[in-house]
This record gives sequence, C-alpha cells and structure tokens, in this order.
Amino acid sequence: MRKNQLITLGIIVGNRNFFPDALVAEGRREVLEVLAERNIKPVILDEQSTKLGGVETWQDAKKCAALFDEQRHRINGILVVLPNFGDEKGIAETIKLSGLNVPILIQAYPDDLTRFSLDRRRDAFCGKISVCNNLYQYGIPFSITKQHTVFPKSDAFKADLDEFVAVCRVVDGMRRARLGAVGARPNAFNTTRYSEKLLQAFGISVSTVDLSEVFGSAGKIGDDDRRVKERLDAIGAYVPTSGIPAPSLVKMSKLGIVLDDWMHRHGIDATAILGDQPLVTLTALQASFHPEPSSSTFVTRPAPTINENGSYEDNPKGRCPANLRRLLREVGSVREIIDESLR
Repeated sequence: MRKNQLITLGIIVGNRNFFPDALVAEGRREVLEVLAERNIKPVILDEQSTKLGGVETWQDAKKCAALFDEQRHRINGILVVLPNFGDEKGIAETIKLSGLNVPILIQAYPDDLTRFSLDRRRDAFCGKISVCNNLYQYGIPFSITKQHTVFPKSDAFKADLDEFVAVCRVVDGMRRARLGAVGARPNAFNTTRYSEKLLQAFGISVSTVDLSEVFGSAGKIGDDDRRVKERLDAIGAYVPTSGIPAPSLVKMSKLGIVLDDWMHRHGIDATAILGDQPLVTLTALQASFHPEPSSSTFVTRPAPTINENGSYEDNPKGRCPANLRRLLREVGSVREIIDESLR
C-alpha cells in the first residue's frame, strides 16, 4: 500500500450501560473528528443500529462484525475506543466474528480528576486492561497507545494514530507484496539466503530474473535509443557524472531501462540485485519511487546514514537521495569521493 493511499479503519466504540451515555456520544464524535483531520475513513455503526453506535451486547457485536465483514475489502485496521469501561467481551466477540486479521489499536479515555462525579465517571483505565486481557485470551494480537489513557484530541494520541496508520500500510502492503530478485546469490554471500516458500506463506510473492537475461536485453538497446538519452539525462540530474566514462553511463542507463520494464511487467513492489549492486542505478530507481531493500516502501524504521567521514550516524527521517546529492556537490564527484576514501 502506497503512502498516499487512503486508510480505512473499523471503529469499535465500547460501552457499558451503567456509565453516562453522554461520554459515549462525546467520545464517538471526538474520534471521528480526529480521523477526519487525518483523512482516515471510518467504518462505524451508526447511532441507530445500536445504543449510541456503541458495542456492548452480543447483538451489538454481531451487528458490528457484520458491518466489518461487509466492508472487509476496505478495512486496513481496527481502532477500539473506550469512552468508559466498555464491555470487554463484546469488543472481543466483534473482532472474532468479523474474521478480520488486521492491526488493532486500543485507546482509552482518562478520567478528569477535577470533574470526578457520577455523570463524568469513565473508569476506562481498568476497562482497557480487561479488553486487552480478553483479546489475549482470544489469541488476537493488538497494539496499545504509549500512554495507558489518552484523550483522542491530544498530540500524544495523534502521534500514536499516525504510527498505527503506518503499521497498517506496512501490513497491508506486505501481505500482497511482489518482490523481485535479480541474479543468483554469489557463493560467498550466505547473508542473502532466504526462503521463497516462507515468504509466500505470508502472502509475499517473489519473481526472479537471471542477470544473463538482463544483460542480454540491455545489449539489444541501441545507444541512440530515446530512452537511453532520457535515462542519461536523469542520471546527470541525479548525481554529478564528471570523470565517469561515457560507455559506463550508457550501460547504467540501459540496465535501468531493462529493470524498469521488468518491474513494470511483473508488478514488482521492491527489488534486489544479488551480489555487488550498481548503486547509482539502484538509488536512481529509489528516487523514482521504485523501492529497493535499503529504501523500501515497506521498511518501518529509518536506516542510518553515512556522513562525510564514512561513519554511521542517526537519521530519523530515513535515507533521502537529496542527502547524496548534497554530499556529492560538496565533494565534487564520485571519483573524488573514492580518491578521498583511499588516502
């Protein structure tokens, strides 16, 4: 799933009948407002289907589960909202009956100690513990917010929600991912061994191509081909090419054309060339939003970067081609970087 694609969450608003109704209506409204701010589409019971659109009884659970099942093709994750203690069994039954196997986030409201009266009592702190315990018993994995109780409109919850949405994108993408393996593993590279069968068991398909096919196809492309000229211009715009032999740049261009065509033909989401990789070609593919393992759309944590001294350092924003361009402008060219590293 790409970053700009809309996320849809199934929303379960927990309720327990002896807590104030106003808190449920208030919580439902606030959560929907936060989702709208972040352009997240909700799938949620309306307020006429069940009491206040919440889930409490077995009948409520069946209605919510039926709604989720009907919309399963859209739902990327489930958000459980606890404006009060909630009914832990009703929530667990809803998820079980829906048959959905998507990420789940549990949110619970804090009690306002300055308004700790019967008409504002929530006790969602304890309710969240009960919900989590039931989901654990049912064998349903879930995530929780960093703060045990948190208001939906707080920055803390919005940060939790953004991270959860990222998890939903990764899970959705990985379950239908198509990976490309270019070339055979060199004998010494045991670190690149993997099982296609294990990947397929999790929904990840692998397409392979032999390097001889890639080089053969590249060799059939004429030097005067319009696509070669376009690719040369793209490489020149991406990194300084002074000092690099023209025939090498032409080979890079043809290689990039063949890999692009192959990825498009097979619907490849991410690719790897086994062995010593042609880094300029691969980083150019990344810059064109064709992911490769070191900068994949499915990587959930930022990778470190390498500074001008050749040392690793933290890089919270992840790898960015602009960093390479900046470095190359400062040093001058690829050849100068290599010469500098050998001194």
